[in-house]
Amino acid sequence: MAAIAANMAKPEPVTHVIFDMDGLLLDTETLYTEAVSTVSKRYGKNYTWEIKVKCMGKTFSEAAAVIIDELGLPLTIEEYKEQIEEEYQKVFLKTELLPGVEKLVRHLYKKNVPMAVATSSNKFSFDLKTKKHQDFFKLFGHIVLGSNDPEIKQGKPAPDTFLVCCSRFSDKPSPNKVLVFEDSPIGVEAAVAAGMQVVMIPDPRVDPSFFEKATVVLNSMLDFRPEMFGLPPFEDS
Repeated sequence: MAAIAANMAKPEPVTHVIFDMDGLLLDTETLYTEAVSTVSKRYGKNYTWEIKVKCMGKTFSEAAAVIIDELGLPLTIEEYKEQIEEEYQKVFLKTELLPGVEKLVRHLYKKNVPMAVATSSNKFSFDLKTKKHQDFFKLFGHIVLGSNDPEIKQGKPAPDTFLVCCSRFSDKPSPNKVLVFEDSPIGVEAAVAAGMQVVMIPDPRVDPSFFEKATVVLNSMLDFRPEMFGLPPFEDS
C-alpha cells in the first residue's frame, strides 16, 4: 500500500504547493551524515542517527548547536561552520534528485500549479546542492532559505518558514490552500502550525509516533497522487 500512515483528517483540495528540499527533493541526508561524521571523527566522536534526527529540518546555526552540544565538540559555531563547509564542498556536488520528484514537479509546472521551496538550508550549501540541477529549480516560483532569510525569526518547528514562503506567492493564498511536502518531523510540525496540510515522506528510521500530525505519510514521492488533494492528475494515471 502506498500510504504507510494517515491521520483521521480527510485531505482537502489545495491550490499551491511548497516543498522542503533536503531528504525530500534532493537525496542529501547521507551526504550530510558523511560531512558531519568526518568533522566529528576528528575529535573522536560518533555522529549517530539519534543526534541526526534532532537536527533534521533545523536552520544551520540551530543544527550546529545541537551537534556541538551533543558530541561535546570543542568548537564555536563559527569554527564548526568553517570545518563543515569544507566538507560540504566535497560532498554536495554529488547531490541527486529523489525518485518521483522530477515527474511531479514538472507535471505541476505544466499544469500551472504555483510551487515554491522552503528549506532551512543556507545559501552556501543551497548553491552547492543545486549546482547541477539549476534548470529543475527554475521551475519553482520562489525559494526561501530559512537560515538566511531576515523575515524568518524562528526556524522549524515554528511556522515562520512556511508562512513567509506562502506570503510570497503572487496571489497570497490562504495557508489552508497550501500543501507542504516534508520528510522531517519538525518540518511537519512547522507546516501544521502554519495551518497547512502535509504529505510526509520520512526516512524509514523515523519513529512512527512522529507520523500522526501529517495528513498523509508515504514511502516515496512515487506514491503520491495529485488528485487526492484536488490537483490535476498525472496524464498517465
